[in-house]
Amino acid sequence: MPKPKHILVLRFSAMGDVAMTIPVLRALSEQHRDLKITVVTKAFFKPFFNDLENVSVYEADLKGKHKGILGLYKLAKELKALGFDVVADLHNVLRSKILKFFFFGKKVVQLDKGRADKKALTTGKNFTALKTTHQRYGDVFEALGFSIDLSEPTFPKPKPWSENLKTFISNKNLKTIGIAPFAAHQSKMYPLAQMESVIETLSKDYNIILFGGGKNEIEILNQLESKFTTVKSVAGKLNLEDELVLISNLNLMLAMDSGNAHIAAMLGQKVITIWGVTHPFAGFAPFNQREDFALTADRVKFPLIPTSIYGNKFPEGYEDAAGSVSVEKIVAKVASVI
Repeated sequence: MPKPKHILVLRFSAMGDVAMTIPVLRALSEQHRDLKITVVTKAFFKPFFNDLENVSVYEADLKGKHKGILGLYKLAKELKALGFDVVADLHNVLRSKILKFFFFGKKVVQLDKGRADKKALTTGKNFTALKTTHQRYGDVFEALGFSIDLSEPTFPKPKPWSENLKTFISNKNLKTIGIAPFAAHQSKMYPLAQMESVIETLSKDYNIILFGGGKNEIEILNQLESKFTTVKSVAGKLNLEDELVLISNLNLMLAMDSGNAHIAAMLGQKVITIWGVTHPFAGFAPFNQREDFALTADRVKFPLIPTSIYGNKFPEGYEDAAGSVSVEKIVAKVASVI
């Protein structure tokens, strides 16, 4: 059977998961140069794919014209017109299963989420590192006939700064650290009072750029910006494309188990992560980072970690588990890595 020439890739959300596809798709396009790749995702994520060769994005408007079963039927029809050969479903949710039904006659390989292994990890039956999400994505392409080697990744060169972006650098003689203190759940976040101490200490030696979004986060980050001279917040001030340029020029990103960690990693940055009730063993550590860049909560004090894969379930008293990582430890790790 001839090798497929055009792969359709499905991955609609969430931000971190979409960002995690980028290093895999970059390796796929570089190692199989004659392959055409079309990624079906939300319009918002389009800038992630800007510098990938042979990769184009097809926008799925899941809240508008592609909403519901009828909308997905419409989407399937539009996609079939592109003439793809096979489908890599990197999402494996109800929507992509419905699309699979509409793609009758086409080979579709779906992501194996490793649910049984993850359940064993979160219920305490097994505490060992599982396959990474990047490797799980790679397995889908392998099953379609395309092996991928992720061991020697390449990354895009940092993009040139615009004059507007230069205003976020307080002191051009200092190195610059990005800090993204938020996550989808409080249980995945470093307590804000401790984070303020981290920012205060680091701001004496480095420029700090704060990342976040949403009304509440913007307010908190603006308050932090007003307290320290070398701290600037970009929250609510830039579009995603500009944020990517800024992140590509950082010397380091400090983040939670969250989307910003994966965005910095896909751009080839060094990323230090702080973990609360989730754990890197579940396979969601940022791409191509050393194991010791992940600072995890104290499992002697919080033996049930990881309490869930996404941080949405945890026993009482675990909300601030990440706070068991000391301010001093974080500052020392940043200094040693930068």
